[in-house]
Amino acid sequence: MHDTHHQPILIVGGGTGGVAAALAVARGGQRCLLTEPTDWIGGQLTSQAVPPDENRWIEGKDGVVSATASYLEFRRRVRQWMRSHRRLTDAARQDGYLNPGNGWVSHLCLEPAVGHAVLMDMLAPHVASGAVAIWHHREPVAADVEGDRVRAVTLRDIRNDERTTVTADYIIDATELGDLLPLTGAEYHVGAEHRDVHGELHGRTDRTDPFDQQAISWCFAMTHHPDADHTIGQPQGYDFWRSFVPEMDDPWPGPLFSWTVCGENNAPRHLPMTPWPDEPTGDKWELWRYRRIVDRSLHQDDASKHAAPPDVSLVNWVQMDYFLKPTLDVGAEAQATAFAEARQQSLCFFYWMQTEAPRNDGGVGYPGLQLRGDELGTDDGFAKAPYIREARRLAALTMLTETHLGAEQRRAAGHPDVAELGIPAAATFADSVGIGHYHLDLHPSTAGRNSLYVPAAPFQIPLGSLIPQRLTNLLAGAKNFGVSHIANGCTRLHPVEWNVGEAAGQLAAWCLSHGLPPHQVHADADQLPTFRQHLTEAGFVLSWPWDA
Repeated sequence: MHDTHHQPILIVGGGTGGVAAALAVARGGQRCLLTEPTDWIGGQLTSQAVPPDENRWIEGKDGVVSATASYLEFRRRVRQWMRSHRRLTDAARQDGYLNPGNGWVSHLCLEPAVGHAVLMDMLAPHVASGAVAIWHHREPVAADVEGDRVRAVTLRDIRNDERTTVTADYIIDATELGDLLPLTGAEYHVGAEHRDVHGELHGRTDRTDPFDQQAISWCFAMTHHPDADHTIGQPQGYDFWRSFVPEMDDPWPGPLFSWTVCGENNAPRHLPMTPWPDEPTGDKWELWRYRRIVDRSLHQDDASKHAAPPDVSLVNWVQMDYFLKPTLDVGAEAQATAFAEARQQSLCFFYWMQTEAPRNDGGVGYPGLQLRGDELGTDDGFAKAPYIREARRLAALTMLTETHLGAEQRRAAGHPDVAELGIPAAATFADSVGIGHYHLDLHPSTAGRNSLYVPAAPFQIPLGSLIPQRLTNLLAGAKNFGVSHIANGCTRLHPVEWNVGEAAGQLAAWCLSHGLPPHQVHADADQLPTFRQHLTEAGFVLSWPWDA
């Protein structure tokens, strides 16, 4: 069976950027169809089970607003959802900066299930009005392109293999891997560029390598019952993974399954785990609380009816970074194999923690660890989908690179430090549609490159990075916008992906309302400032306070 359907705007991919795009389209008075391969929306926030990595000003530190109003509204609603649906202690209920998991990676370590519920609540009035339709379990399999215009995208229902072709005036690629780019014939980049391509300080020195791709990770959640034995059977492949020592350009300090990993500058770093109910001594950093998504101490314990939930730790650690095989432009079968091996590696790491991991009390193994799926919406404790750090990247009108935001490179080029930062400011763009910040943080790669973790300046997101060089009605709406492999290290985080998706949704709605293609909005001396003013009125922040 093959149906045909039409929507003014088609958003392919219901992840973090796709949801933000749909909210923007509805706010702009237009209609859209949002498609998603899983049964959850939210992507890295939810189905991939990654608590949000965010910039240091995300809570409004020093009076700096550092994300769009709708992203901050999402964060506010998460906290309100917790107060409304959970038996929190009085102190937690009154905490305006409530961190549900008290994980130290984020100010808002939340359960993926809560994130999905909040995002659905945010979209609910637009779904009810008909402005937004959501199709789950759909993946793109083909595109109809005429000249420089994408006429339609064919979607496959993963459950029954039925196809539906959707025609649209504007199409936003918000997929996790940039799937529409090859399907539509859009020009794009994949893997790591030679340093001469963009003039980047940390680019490859030998050649451009499309198969030099960041590791993926299949996240999982676990609880700890110190007096129980929940040891699983030895997983297939465990003998390989328990002794696997990565071969990298910088030496790995030993087996990957260890509490000693590569830290900053790839120096060995000992980072152990102290699972609940034990507490780490002093202010010692350890892994149980790194991405913990449920802090039991924030919940009231009424033994008669409502026992407090267990402490739940979300595992997204370098020990389960999968970098044996690339996942982009390798074919569907090879990609599926890599995904399956990544999941198996994570299961093996869990078994290692149960049976062989050095304990914080001097023993060996934590048999009381148990996989926990409630918060992830699964039966087995694993996320619904793998965490994708790096997608195919659009060859856009403007490419955001290390030359624009790398602190070391900008200082070397003579840009003075900003007093508030202690590092040079990033480049500014007359077409900025948002801001973001994070370290240039690249995980180990499939080409044997070790981690890269160097300072980046708070940057602006140029509108030109969302617009293809050639295609006239396709926009990037996720991590697949126009950035280099190096710059992706700081643009792949949650608030930036949200900002990119929201900007793409605003632009598509604006183009429909004004009868103008994206390239004209970008190039027109009158349209661009008018559109940017529209973004400001919609709650976008287009520059940092220190930007010139």
